[in-house]
This record gives sequence, structure tokens and C-alpha cells, in this order.
Amino acid sequence: MTRHDLHFTGRWRAPLAPESLYAKLADIGSYPTWWPTFRSVRQTAERECEVVIRSFLPYELTVRLTPVVEDPAAGVLEAALVGDIAGSVRWRVLPAAPHESAPHPADAEPPSCVALFTEHVTVHKPALRRCMPWARPVFHLNHAAAMRAGVRGLGASASGD
Repeated sequence: MTRHDLHFTGRWRAPLAPESLYAKLADIGSYPTWWPTFRSVRQTAERECEVVIRSFLPYELTVRLTPVVEDPAAGVLEAALVGDIAGSVRWRVLPAAPHESAPHPADAEPPSCVALFTEHVTVHKPALRRCMPWARPVFHLNHAAAMRAGVRGLGASASGD
């Protein structure tokens, strides 16, 4: 790993059937409707789109995203990223394990699936590369905020479906 590399992981619990969450995550064009961090998605080729992402820090990332793996049976989505950051992002959607119930017994239905997220990227945007030595923890906080916004948006979107 170089000083410009970042690695992120995450776990979302969702009140959706695994195939429903998989379909929602596979439909990148709809991300801006439920995930506020995704400012825009524009189709650039048959299997490629350009996304503009911004969380709470005052910068946007523009990235071309190309699907590499789309396996609904295994619940796996993987894409290559090229642009202000380059690398890969991967989702794995699984049925929720029996022990992954609602936080409190009085809560409504427990989540019915789990999505595991992994991202390995190298920062290419010059302004961010200059900040890497001291800003790495802030970039991780920014990413965590983006992921929280996504899971909240997903929950709101799922309740409206």
C-alpha cells in the first residue's frame, strides 16, 4: 500500500430481501435518488458511467465506473473505478443471519439482508494527494459519513417501496 492508497470496508443491514437490495445496488443510475452523496450519474458507454460524489468535505470526486462482476446468484457486484480515485469497489449481498435481529426486541421486523462493502482505491486528484500525509483520518471520516448517508437513504427508500 502506498501513501496515496485508501481501503474502506463496511456492513449494511437492510430491511429488504437480498435480491431487492442487490437490484437497488446494481442500478447505479438511481443512486442520486436515494444516496445523497451521489450528486450525479451519467451513462458514458454501454457498461460505463461517470459518477460525481461528494460527502461533507468541500471536494467532489469524479469517477468512471465500469462493472466487472455482476453475479446475482452469489450477490456480488464489483466495479472498476478510474478518475479522481482509481481502484475497485465490491458489494456482497447476503441473507441476514438469524442472530442479526433488530436492535431491540420491541422494534419492527429485523433486517432481512446484509451488504458487505469493500473499496480499494488510489487517490489521483492532485489536491487530495497533497493532503494525504495529514488528512487520511479525515478522508476516512468523510467516507464513513457518505456510507451512513447511503444506508439512511436506502432505509428511507425501502420504506417507500
